[in-house]
Amino acid sequence: MRKIAFQGELGAFGHSAVAERFPEDEPFPCVTFEETITAVQTGAADLAMVPVENSLYGRITDIHHLLPESGLFIIGEHYHRVRMNLLALPGTSLEDVKSVMSLNVALGQCRRFINKHRLTTINAVDTAGSARIVAEKGDKSVAAIASRLAGETYGLEVLAPDIEDESHNTTRFLVMSPKKDEAPANNGPVKTTFVFRVRNVPAALYKAMGGFATNGVNMTKLESYMVDGSFNATQFYADIEGHPEDRGVHLALEELGFFTDFVKILGVYPEAPAPGNNGR
Repeated sequence: MRKIAFQGELGAFGHSAVAERFPEDEPFPCVTFEETITAVQTGAADLAMVPVENSLYGRITDIHHLLPESGLFIIGEHYHRVRMNLLALPGTSLEDVKSVMSLNVALGQCRRFINKHRLTTINAVDTAGSARIVAEKGDKSVAAIASRLAGETYGLEVLAPDIEDESHNTTRFLVMSPKKDEAPANNGPVKTTFVFRVRNVPAALYKAMGGFATNGVNMTKLESYMVDGSFNATQFYADIEGHPEDRGVHLALEELGFFTDFVKILGVYPEAPAPGNNGR
């Protein structure tokens, strides 16, 4: 049984994503993203699952800074449908609940339900921690908003499932490994993720991207972020469809090299199925 590191405590949505992707393995909770990466670097965990973007809130900024310098490799991706559930002590009715506790972002995602039932909100550090606190307090008037797995973990019942305002809330996770394990070419859809810095010449980014367009390579993600706090040093993070051994991708990456002073491939991995209705 492998240990799969994730950020958050047991019952967090990261834990739920691990349970979906690696149901036979052991979840390994970590307090921060840095600790999640370190757990794999030191061998305390075998793999890590880290969130990189959410369909409601966009990119998860910290991760883009951590991944290139981590020494780890992306070997897979997973889309996790985020479902918000109202959790309470066993035997509680919805009429018993007067206040609800959760991460402020989760509370904001369930505004319509909270307003409809005239609940008082209590901001907490995270969703799973809210479920744990509700279980420990033993007060039927206080409920939590968290994953169904959090309810199972801390002995709470689901009073109301899927109470989020937006039904498309989905988080994309990357599976990180200390060992390079590239997906083979010509064996199903593949994504390649890399980072690069363009040379300090006019239209460098435009020229660097031109090779992907002319060679028919679909770039599904391109984001920039500062390096070492400098306004002049910008690094780009990109996802493309295809394998470096594909002719079009090979030519595009070759052309990219002419207009950059740094390129690093972080992973070549199977493309996950499109987001669906999975999630707990």
